[in-house]
Amino acid sequence: MPKRYSDEEKAYIVRRLKEEAAKCLDQYGIRRTTVDELVGRVKIPKGTFYLFFPSKELLFFQVILELHHKLETQLLDTVSGLNRERLTPEALADVFFQFFKTAEKMPILKMIHSDEVELLARRLPRDVLEEHLNQDHSIVERLFSALAVDSDKDTAVYSAAFRELFFATLHKEELEDKHYDEALKLLLRGLAIQLLQ
Repeated sequence: MPKRYSDEEKAYIVRRLKEEAAKCLDQYGIRRTTVDELVGRVKIPKGTFYLFFPSKELLFFQVILELHHKLETQLLDTVSGLNRERLTPEALADVFFQFFKTAEKMPILKMIHSDEVELLARRLPRDVLEEHLNQDHSIVERLFSALAVDSDKDTAVYSAAFRELFFATLHKEELEDKHYDEALKLLLRGLAIQLLQ
């Protein structure tokens, strides 16, 4: 019979699993981290893991989403603090660029290369991925609201544009291009121009 945990114990176990999952992402990536490794670090029985997460992929995805949410909140706070009357495409592109550079430096995101992302996407339930895409649309809608962007602009298209640029940062090492930062600034400036016109 499985052990019953108090609410405090449950919260502690989930927090510890997320902490250790973040460390494992940094050290090993998704593919090389096992549930055995995670439960060993948290010192819980393997069966207990499955009381909280149906798979290691869902645990990793939650860790990544929490980091993603933190970055988005920082971006929205920065954009909300901008003086809209004096806002130029260059200033907005600089805010976007700083967002991408911050994300690029985060150890977890640096660890997630294309094959890791593909593995995660293949193993997650379809509804979980769709919910994440809807959240991406939601952040763009809030960005539109903060910038007073025309309502005729398609948030799905802008969401896809941000996502594609974000995935490009995951491949920075592969590109080995000395002009990477300037090219990213150029793309972000184009996006800012489209948003503000």
